[in-house]
Amino acid sequence: MHITSTAISLTVDDVPTSAAFLVKHFGFQEATAADGFASLVREGAAGVIFLRRGIDVLPEGFRDQHAAGVIIAFTVDDLDAEYERLRSEGAPITMPLREEPWGERLFQVTDPNGVILQLVAWAAPAPR
Repeated sequence: MHITSTAISLTVDDVPTSAAFLVKHFGFQEATAADGFASLVREGAAGVIFLRRGIDVLPEGFRDQHAAGVIIAFTVDDLDAEYERLRSEGAPITMPLREEPWGERLFQVTDPNGVILQLVAWAAPAPR
């Protein structure tokens, strides 16, 4: 198998709002959109697709579910700078900058539809 691209598809109530959030704060571009659908792309990242909850392209048992329990994680070069940039842009930071015991530094923002976006950097490993 040769995979040519990867995308994450999330079901939300307001597709244009989530799409605009990724465009404004994360540098994505809208590749295509229609009523209840938006496909976003960004160099170096998986694509993100937003589908309106209830749309009939979703399997019947999933149409009314909202994206939940999913975190889109972006590994970045300068986590501190991204934290300050997003804070200054007014993006809702819903988990402040922190470091986990396993060496992951992270913070989270949440879009207007409740989609969690996590920015991550790895702390330098401890010397042995």
